[in-house]
Amino acid sequence: MTFTFVSNYINHHQIPLAEALYRELKDDYTFIQTMPMEQERVTMGWGLDVHSLPYVRCLYEEEGECVRRIMESDVVWFGWSEREDLAARRLVTGRPTFRVSERLYREGQWKMISPRGLAAKYREHIRYRRQNVCMLCAGAYTASDFHLIGAYPDKLFKWGYFTPLRLYDDVQFARMKPQDGTLHIVWAGRLIPLKHPEYAVRAAKALRDAGIRFCVHMLGGGEMEPEIRQDVETSGLAAHFRFYGYTAPEQVRDVMEKCHIHLFTSNYLEGWGAVMNEGMNSGCVEVANAQIGAAPYLIRHGINGFVYPNDNYAKMEALLLEICKNWNKYSDIGRKAYETIRDVWNADVAARNLLRFAEGLTEGRVIPAQTGPLSKAPVISPRRMYRAMLASQLWP
Repeated sequence: MTFTFVSNYINHHQIPLAEALYRELKDDYTFIQTMPMEQERVTMGWGLDVHSLPYVRCLYEEEGECVRRIMESDVVWFGWSEREDLAARRLVTGRPTFRVSERLYREGQWKMISPRGLAAKYREHIRYRRQNVCMLCAGAYTASDFHLIGAYPDKLFKWGYFTPLRLYDDVQFARMKPQDGTLHIVWAGRLIPLKHPEYAVRAAKALRDAGIRFCVHMLGGGEMEPEIRQDVETSGLAAHFRFYGYTAPEQVRDVMEKCHIHLFTSNYLEGWGAVMNEGMNSGCVEVANAQIGAAPYLIRHGINGFVYPNDNYAKMEALLLEICKNWNKYSDIGRKAYETIRDVWNADVAARNLLRFAEGLTEGRVIPAQTGPLSKAPVISPRRMYRAMLASQLWP
């Protein structure tokens, strides 16, 4: 089976899955990069030498060969490429195709009433609803958006990002976290408004006032960094914080391994949120906003992590205080988080599920996985998602 993935550019979040697919398919797998990576991403440590990867071809260097592979491959998968013309050429053939998308209406599903927006969605998605094409939902809110516009009926499946998997034996896992009585909390991401880095400072004030021994590790840079650093200083919290600035992905993981809690405070604009995969793989107890795209797929509240509702700071603070004050009660949640990534949400499992699913698609059969990647994506509206998570309605 020949399999081609078309996306804007390859990055460290996509490498694990690409490598897993290449191990299975060898030269029958191709990743087509449609544009060079933006300089901002390169500065953040995302840059790669694409010519060193045997499965990568660049559309802007050899368009003829890339188009040939798109049209002739047994299965083609379209990500974020800004080349809808290529997707349209493939889709009208009726040959097996996947699409992948984060949510359409991050700012609210009321936006679907826009006539211009609906016309665009018709051209890109709705008109292919009867074709041999399935949507991979990179985030738990995606299925509801596509269901709302009538696209991909009964062909919406769970998907996400798959970060490099680190494995630990029992001895390594037991020794990984400091046991000195200080709780280490990691916050990782760009310091920009949608990610609410200021929540980490507000929460630190509450932890200090409650007499908790803690250290917050802030990984990342951005427009809010001077403001956050100043707030830490003026609040007398400098002894409780470590700032790392822009941090390479490998170093992010090294820091996470030594932290007990991952605080993930992004709002509804966070389409997936791959740092959640990384935090869980590192054995951190997740405290995350339920509006983050990855949260409903990865977290079972109170079992392998915790979520708070609707960007609600007060709920987040109360949850974090409860966990920190009763750490012995909740510390094993981090192991359950690790097991979720080790056993289900990783690139090797995703690749196996994807290839098995694709094989069925070439034969005209749709065979979902039982759980995890490529299992059926439940259609749950954003306003009901938090309650659905508490009721465990997102898992078989």
